[in-house]
Amino acid sequence: MIRLLLADDEDMFRGALAALLELEDDLTVVVQASTTTEAVRLALEHRPDIAVLDLEMPPADGLRAVAEIRAALPTRIVLVTRHARPGVLRRALSAGVSGFVPKTTAANRLAEIIRDVDAGRRYVDPDIAASALTEDTCPLTGRELDVLRAARMGGSVNDIATEVHLAPGTVRNYLSTAMTKLGVRSRHAAAHRAWEEGWI
Repeated sequence: MIRLLLADDEDMFRGALAALLELEDDLTVVVQASTTTEAVRLALEHRPDIAVLDLEMPPADGLRAVAEIRAALPTRIVLVTRHARPGVLRRALSAGVSGFVPKTTAANRLAEIIRDVDAGRRYVDPDIAASALTEDTCPLTGRELDVLRAARMGGSVNDIATEVHLAPGTVRNYLSTAMTKLGVRSRHAAAHRAWEEGWI
């Protein structure tokens, strides 16, 4: 019997997935979590064979939970995501993720992937892998990337300016240019997009 931890902040999605996976003869969901913090705590407590984690869970992204679980346990990780970007895939594989799948994956297909991962194999969704091989080049300058890297921590413009040793007005200009280039409306969205793409 393969013992699973399911972690997703969408209760209905997590509950439905748990019910479907429980229909499989060789799978059992031993525990469920709705945050990354809870996922790590419950993994340490229940020691599942495989943790199926949502990438976009609060309070921090799923990759932090992956690192903490992998550092403490032999538990294998299958990461599920709604928005798969090449940079995220690279980080996930570097963190030791064994499976990387979109949330659109059917439950019976996910069950097959879980079995493969339990047998020691890796699985990366082919569409995600293809996008990683054909990723766009970065349209941002080095200085714009520096500012977005600092912006990712959530500080004010003055905080960012202090960190990158620039005037606040200059930081605003770099943020505005980066937002325009990336077609987003906030500095947080620009920083997140740059992180997803693996540029910062």
